[in-house]
Amino acid sequence: MNLSEVRDILDAEVLTGEELLDAEVYSACGSDLMSDVLAYVHNQSLLLTGLVSPQVIRTAEMMDMCCVIFVRGKRPDGNILQLAQDRGLAVLATDKRMYQACGLLYSAGLHE
Repeated sequence: MNLSEVRDILDAEVLTGEELLDAEVYSACGSDLMSDVLAYVHNQSLLLTGLVSPQVIRTAEMMDMCCVIFVRGKRPDGNILQLAQDRGLAVLATDKRMYQACGLLYSAGLHE
């Protein structure tokens, strides 16, 4: 599935990285604890989180993710968006809760 499909499934807004919507994604991770992402996540393409912090972008970059999706209506500030843009990451935002967003992506075929 590509990021434009993810955007549509989650009824998400693209905050930065519009040019990356053709990127293919094969897996996802949902967490508000970046320490868990660093410790337990391997080969994930997407990070779904409600934590609005520059550490989210840095963690996604370290884990070679291509996209961060903020859930629960969270919106990062301009500094976080600039950091993501500088690192080549797409950032989306959805009003859906993490549980629902993960479930929708899983049901659509994103199984890891």
